[in-house]
Amino acid sequence: MNILTPTADGSNTLYNENIGEHYHSKHGALQESKHVFIDAGLKFASNGKSEISILEVGFGTGLNFILSFEYCTEQNIKLNYTSIEAFPLSTEVIQQTGYAAYVPEEIWNNFINNYDMALKGSQSLSAFCNLEIPHTTLASFHTEKKFDVIYYDAFSVQHQPEMWTDEIIAKACNFLKPGGTFVTYAITGKLKRAVKASGFTIEKLPGAPGKREMLRALKESFPAPPLEIDTFQTARQNPCGLDLLK
Repeated sequence: MNILTPTADGSNTLYNENIGEHYHSKHGALQESKHVFIDAGLKFASNGKSEISILEVGFGTGLNFILSFEYCTEQNIKLNYTSIEAFPLSTEVIQQTGYAAYVPEEIWNNFINNYDMALKGSQSLSAFCNLEIPHTTLASFHTEKKFDVIYYDAFSVQHQPEMWTDEIIAKACNFLKPGGTFVTYAITGKLKRAVKASGFTIEKLPGAPGKREMLRALKESFPAPPLEIDTFQTARQNPCGLDLLK
């Protein structure tokens, strides 16, 4: 059962009783989604692009998707969005979140009216957006497609440890194009080592409210020793102020 729960920024999330965790941060569902996935992920990776492909691990309530749909529509960027979801929520539950208030009516209606069909196959929601939500686990997911961005939004390692093993992280990373971007709200030493081992440069960015740091990783275009960049240290060493989030 999922229980509708308000968060600190006024937006709602759901508490999944089976997992024992909220779908979004209790410190602010909307703030977390915008900070981690839109600002540090989509805006960073889509700079200068007219088309972008995103693979999300954990569709959940659809908040990351509708915000991505809105941004790409505003920027005239074609969005191809694939989101893996093992336990899809019903349309009725998603409507109860109140997320319709955060995007234009047309964006919301195009999403909610096509949600059930997107669980069965790719749907064209507009001239700027295609959506598909494979009803499967990451372990069972297979595709020949390569993506520009991965939103890794599984439940935490404490409640869903199988989603944070070295093997499953490596599988996710393999779906990225060279030069692609991996973003997640989490950051641990084990996670950093797993992503580095797949040939990524690691960035530690300021986290969303309630978390000190988050992880962004860039897949090397050519084989090279993986690096780690601490943006806090970079900021201290660059008094002119490099905008790491673009």
